[in-house]
Amino acid sequence: MFLRTAVTALFALTGTMATAACTGVSYLDQISDAQRMQLDVAVADMPFAEGLVWKATKSADTVTVIGTMHIYDPRLEALRATLTDTITNADLVMLEATPEEEDKLQDMIVTDPGRLFIVDGPTLPEMLDSGTWDLIADAASQRSIPPFMAAKMQPWYLSLMLAVPPCAMEDMVSGVRGLDQMIIQDAEAAGVPMQAVEPFTTLFDIFKNDSIDEQVDMLRVNMLSPAIQQQMFVAMLDRYFAEDVGRLWELSRVAIADIPGLDPAEGVTMFAEMQEALLETRNRNWIPVILAATETHDDIVVAVGAAHLIGDQGVLQLMQNDGWTLTRVTQ
Repeated sequence: MFLRTAVTALFALTGTMATAACTGVSYLDQISDAQRMQLDVAVADMPFAEGLVWKATKSADTVTVIGTMHIYDPRLEALRATLTDTITNADLVMLEATPEEEDKLQDMIVTDPGRLFIVDGPTLPEMLDSGTWDLIADAASQRSIPPFMAAKMQPWYLSLMLAVPPCAMEDMVSGVRGLDQMIIQDAEAAGVPMQAVEPFTTLFDIFKNDSIDEQVDMLRVNMLSPAIQQQMFVAMLDRYFAEDVGRLWELSRVAIADIPGLDPAEGVTMFAEMQEALLETRNRNWIPVILAATETHDDIVVAVGAAHLIGDQGVLQLMQNDGWTLTRVTQ
């Protein structure tokens, strides 16, 4: 069960910040007037800052681009219902990962556990001071991750796991998934073929370049402000279902600057590196894959994390640069 959860989390926590049916105070309601103005400025000229579903057309080809949320929320059911016909009438559905990629990843972890776990050398309790490790062990326990297992995780991967709020982990462990999985289920039921937009090893390739010290530093940052983390989940849910994706993403930038004990300049650098590695580089790599698919398919659905849609390096802008006409589909 833990292995399947590990695989699920790896695909579930990139492209859009992890969110779920968590309630409470929204971080957006806590920010200052100056920070709110910063958000307004950031999204004012951001390409495709709003909208979850877009239709791209070029010649006889149609590509429907859907911004997904990878973690389950009951409100996704209504969104799913509006997309069912689009999915079942497509001749190809493209996702960050299909069931085939998840199976390949699970097999790889069994044969090469060092990809996710520390198999040689000191474990995390030996790398960290006791106070920090106690915080991490407690956070892991709240997410149904045994501390002895957390101690052996690669720090980058444990950071992703701890990005799941405790209120979401129960769904993840039980296999309840977000909009991507709903789309997979509908495509399978209709017999629509699926294709991944990237190799299943992509995330490993991204994180392998970070030294163990850099990974541990990121893990420490994750532990600095659990209150902000919880408030961000609530805000992100609200902004996602308001289709206000650009503000959702930029709010994360504001939140990093608010983390106590983290130098603001370091936070800016961390966020920029994350945006380039997890979003923009992948977006640029996906475009040739999507365009190649249009050579043999006329009606394609591309369903990827909502944060991949926004900005001048987002999937939508990159397609527009290639001559596609983009039209927002209102829900």
